[in-house]
Amino acid sequence: MSDRVDWNDLRDRRLAEPGAAEAYEATRIAFELGQAVRHLRENNGWSQSQLAQAAGMTQSAVARFEAGGTVPTLPVLERLARALNMKLDVRFAPRSDVA
Repeated sequence: MSDRVDWNDLRDRRLAEPGAAEAYEATRIAFELGQAVRHLRENNGWSQSQLAQAAGMTQSAVARFEAGGTVPTLPVLERLARALNMKLDVRFAPRSDVA
């Protein structure tokens, strides 16, 4: 039974496949952006429907975005930022994992 694979081994193997690391990173970024928008929306006391209306989107699009289910375009991020009375700030920063 030594051929059993645990989650960490499986994840490492999958991430070693071509393109997998990039897809994983895109998913992480989408999730973090969605969480940031959800936090801002909740701090404003808004429902997803209220944010959607302010941003010219549908409630289901806001829900998918907040859940990390979609990788947003810059125009979508700009609309969300404007609706939340925020400024979109996209920048490059040094990676913390680079030696």
